[in-house]
Amino acid sequence: MKKITAVLLGAGQRGAGAYAPYALKNPEEVEFIAVAEPIKERRDEFCKEHNIEDEYAFESFEELLEQPKLADAILICTQDRMHYQPTIKSLEKGYHVLLEKPMSNDPRECVMMGEYAKKYKRVFSICHVLRYTPFFGAVKGLIDEGRIGKIMSIQHIENVAYWHQAHSFVRGNWRNSKETSPMILAKSCHDMDIISWMVGSKCKSVSSFGSLGYFKEENAPEGATKRCLDGCKVKDNCPYYAPKIYIDWIDNWQADVLRKVVSNDTSTEAIMKALKEGPYGRCVYHCDNDVVDHQVVNLEFENGETVAFTMCAFTYEGGRSIKVMGSMGQIRADMEKNIIEVTSFLNNEKEVINIDVAVDGHGGGDTGIMKDFVELVRNDGKVEGVTSAAISVQSHMIALAAEKSRVENKVIDLQNYMDGYKEEIK
Repeated sequence: MKKITAVLLGAGQRGAGAYAPYALKNPEEVEFIAVAEPIKERRDEFCKEHNIEDEYAFESFEELLEQPKLADAILICTQDRMHYQPTIKSLEKGYHVLLEKPMSNDPRECVMMGEYAKKYKRVFSICHVLRYTPFFGAVKGLIDEGRIGKIMSIQHIENVAYWHQAHSFVRGNWRNSKETSPMILAKSCHDMDIISWMVGSKCKSVSSFGSLGYFKEENAPEGATKRCLDGCKVKDNCPYYAPKIYIDWIDNWQADVLRKVVSNDTSTEAIMKALKEGPYGRCVYHCDNDVVDHQVVNLEFENGETVAFTMCAFTYEGGRSIKVMGSMGQIRADMEKNIIEVTSFLNNEKEVINIDVAVDGHGGGDTGIMKDFVELVRNDGKVEGVTSAAISVQSHMIALAAEKSRVENKVIDLQNYMDGYKEEIK
């Protein structure tokens, strides 16, 4: 078995915490030999975990990509607006690429990256990890088996969870679309991809409605301070009070993930200091966020299938739930509970399928995509993967068209929208 080598751009929660651990668990398959990360503590920790020599630890992706090609593959896990340049440079240098979603917040860049992958004939996978989960794999398998006949309509809900919205999309890195991406792209391009995969035909029309309805200054209760630890008088009645989320309340596997984002040192003392000084201690009503906290998207596909998608911050549970309505039956599935129900219209019989719960991120998807990517690179792209950049371009364009529809209050013809961004590569 050929072992591949890899380098990592961005040793944050996704790069170092979600994908790179695959190499530690499967050292015979892949080895990280270099890293680029601007935060010294994260860079040093990654080097220690993966035994990377000092000369292969870089502060910026630009510095790393100035070097001769160092490995077989590169994982690009930088911030949203820092995806296009390193991706193009990596493909030009001959790297196989695994890119964290979203590809880009710019539709032209999404199309161009897909074209570059074709030009350089490199493996180029996007981290649409939900395709790799046992849960959605089982739903897709039932559809492909014809268990419910022809798909007629789908209802799909993304339950963001109130604490996740506060952490990532009010206080955190994805709070402001001017700095990162619109919510529908940053959070829900996963869902546009899964929906397209389930339906199995091209999306035709897109419409969307939504807004930032709650997390804004005008909704701050009397007595709320700019920062949670500045003597907030409503802390006992606020579910978003920062110490409640980062110190007191979270007691599941997410706790360490969230705390690691707040502070590299996850001791209570260090977390409290970070909340006093850093972005995660800000009052949710007094941040510089502008992304929506609830949104609906309606899709029409070429074969007549219709989809209603809802993304909402105001849920207790996280995960996704989906109802697929077919000509011969229906599927109801809840990712949080890992339960799938299949009901036949022929005899009204219901089958309940319990999916084995994965302990790692995204219901096993983080491990699944790494396994798939390593196999693709090992075979130099000569075997078929679960997804590709060409497929991901369409799901990104659906998300971007949905945002255009929401902002401009009109229905978008997706093919016309995509045609407007096609360019020839000289």
